[in-house]
Amino acid sequence: MAFTSGCNHPSFTLPWRTLLPYLVALHLLQPGSAQQRVVAPSLRVTANVGQDVVLRCHLSPCMDVRNSDIRWIQQRSSRLVHHYRNGVDLGQMEEYKGRTELLRDGLSDGNLDLRITAVTSSDSGSYSCAVQNGDGYAEAVVNLEVSDPFSMIILYWTVALAVIITLLVGSFVVNVFLHRKKVAQSRELKRKDAELVEKAAALVRKDAALAEKVAALERKDAMLVEKAAALERKDEELAEQAALSKQRDAMLEKHVLKLEEKTDEVENWNSVLKKDSEEMGSGFAELKKLTEELEKHSEEMGTRDVKLERLAAKLEQRTKELDKQHSQFHRHFQNMYLSAGKQKKMVTKLGESNLPN
Repeated sequence: MAFTSGCNHPSFTLPWRTLLPYLVALHLLQPGSAQQRVVAPSLRVTANVGQDVVLRCHLSPCMDVRNSDIRWIQQRSSRLVHHYRNGVDLGQMEEYKGRTELLRDGLSDGNLDLRITAVTSSDSGSYSCAVQNGDGYAEAVVNLEVSDPFSMIILYWTVALAVIITLLVGSFVVNVFLHRKKVAQSRELKRKDAELVEKAAALVRKDAALAEKVAALERKDAMLVEKAAALERKDEELAEQAALSKQRDAMLEKHVLKLEEKTDEVENWNSVLKKDSEEMGSGFAELKKLTEELEKHSEEMGTRDVKLERLAAKLEQRTKELDKQHSQFHRHFQNMYLSAGKQKKMVTKLGESNLPN
């Protein structure tokens, strides 16, 4: 359901629910029916950049305004957007030159509509429509909102780009942080690897030292085994030598017994020889005495028989033989005594050599 608004306005229609507040306000604010007012059917007009837009206002009650002073003013700068007086367009803002047109077809009906062509984002704002004539002065305000789809797209893209740049910067910062952390970790790992390499080298050196010690111990073990084998051989040799020494001791005991027996025999022989030598010495003395007696007797007799001479020669020969035997028995006794001393020295040496170390 729609109503026609304005002074014989052919194209502007609004729902009654939209017009009702304005009508009530006009009714409450109108002190008398003769007072004129400027009415804006729509307080808010929207358009896109580059479009043409019409800002609509009209007098109430309607009357001809072709000979009136009509001004459209930009409220934020308080400067003229369009100025009309008595059928002539006067000066205006530089930004709106050639872009504004007061729709004169509706002036006779009291319409104050202003067309702005090729609107821009800077055209957004509040516009005041003022009318001054012989009856008085009235004005109304219309808000124009110009949206720029391209600028919105640019804004969206700018926001998206800002978000992307923020994300990229954040990811770059995170990557730098992670890279630094990774570099620090890699340095730490390299340091730990170097420490592990040093520890491994130290372990290798320790293993080599232990291997050398083990080899030295093995050599020592081999030497000890050899020494043990040598000691065993020496023990066997000592056992053999002990057995041999026992055998030698037994043999030496037997030999000593034999030597003692021989020594006894030699001593017996010596005693016998001594007796014989004593007897021979006494016999030799007796023979000497007899010889002397014979020589005395021969001297006394002077003329002894040849038999007596022969007897004397035999007695001398027998005496020589007895001397010779006596010297032989004496040498044999000395040899027997020397051999007994040598055998005693040999026995003592063998006894000393068989004593344990």
